[in-house]
Amino acid sequence: MENFLAARSQMGVSLAFHIILAAIGVSLPLMMTIAEWRRRRTGDSSCLLLAKRWAKGTTILVAVGAVSGTVLSFELGLLWPRFMQYAGSIIGIPFSLEGFAFFTEAIFLGIYLFGWDRVPGWFHLLSGLIVALSGVLSAIFVTFVNGWMNTPTGFDLVNGKIANIHPFVAMFSPAGIPEAVHMVLAAYTAIGFATAGVHGWLLLRRGRNRFDEIAIGIALAVGGGAVLLQGVSGDALARMVAATQPMKLASLEGQFQTETGAPLRIGGLPFPDQRETKYSIEIPHGLSLLAFHTPNALIKGLDQEPQSDWPNLRMVHICFQIMVGCGSLLSLFALAAGWLSWKQRPLSAHTRFLRTLVLVSPLGFVALEAGWMVTEFGRQPWIIYHLMRTKDAVTFMPNVTITLTVMTIVYMILGIIVVWLLGKHVIAVPDKKQLDAPEVRV
Repeated sequence: MENFLAARSQMGVSLAFHIILAAIGVSLPLMMTIAEWRRRRTGDSSCLLLAKRWAKGTTILVAVGAVSGTVLSFELGLLWPRFMQYAGSIIGIPFSLEGFAFFTEAIFLGIYLFGWDRVPGWFHLLSGLIVALSGVLSAIFVTFVNGWMNTPTGFDLVNGKIANIHPFVAMFSPAGIPEAVHMVLAAYTAIGFATAGVHGWLLLRRGRNRFDEIAIGIALAVGGGAVLLQGVSGDALARMVAATQPMKLASLEGQFQTETGAPLRIGGLPFPDQRETKYSIEIPHGLSLLAFHTPNALIKGLDQEPQSDWPNLRMVHICFQIMVGCGSLLSLFALAAGWLSWKQRPLSAHTRFLRTLVLVSPLGFVALEAGWMVTEFGRQPWIIYHLMRTKDAVTFMPNVTITLTVMTIVYMILGIIVVWLLGKHVIAVPDKKQLDAPEVRV
């Protein structure tokens, strides 16, 4: 049991750290490319400086992300050897494709960094687009693996052993595409709002300036657009979960009893021993309507499985409420920002708006982490849903607590270094000489 908890804790710490870097690696190249495109259209030197700053940020995060991603790859084999033995032949292709996407991203990022005055302008901009696309594909391929763990398909079970593998069927499992879309939009949301919040805070400190104003505009366009699309993605994902993982849906909503016309619960706290979710606001027929688009649809409750197969209900339910709450607040803020922009008043002129932006800017990351906790805790006690229990996949290697301690310290150090590098090379105050830099051939 000590090994099991230590292995899960180490994997959790690694994933919680890596997902931040991965999200930045997905989002920052897009904003970098948008900034360069705006420079081409307007000739604004602040856009050029932003593109170069965000390119440096992408480089920093790709470098550190490569380290943390490599650690995760080793951890899969070291901490969960029986999972890899059981499923390695099925999930090998998306992992391999993720590697190709990462190599492509690194190659074209090098061209982007060092090709400002060495390659034709159209090719330089194309390099940025390829970096952005490669980051998205990398995230998608990895998420396909998680989707397969939630909805395993693409093989036959013959005498308890996997046979007749169809790897591409497995890669495009029922959960694969909905999870991947949701993850990419979550990354754009988290980084868009976080970047806008940082520049909003800087704008409040150092007064109105073109550099921060453009950064806020681009970041909010990316983050705000993504969070509004996230509602559509979340609806598709919820219907997939209802169809393929009914017990996870019941855990998310604290639904203990099977019933038609099940209510949607806002807030509340599940009490497993009493088979009841208390203190919630219930919307009649809401869960049936959201899950199956029919108000009287049958929702399977936790009573359909033994309690030994239930996940940590309170953890799953609370994390789900946090994720939905943060997403809802950011959606409202995005609509408010769009309305202010439509009124043709610079957002930077609204001090109250900027202060609110700073307050809500971390919510994208909170929702991102909470969402992954919902995905992982909601699948428990299975590492492969209804096929392999997590406790049966863990290593027998002793002293896992030592590696947990060492890796936690390493990640803390890496986090401090990343924050320092971003502060020094990405968000530092630009001086007048930088803003008035001569035109480069782009």
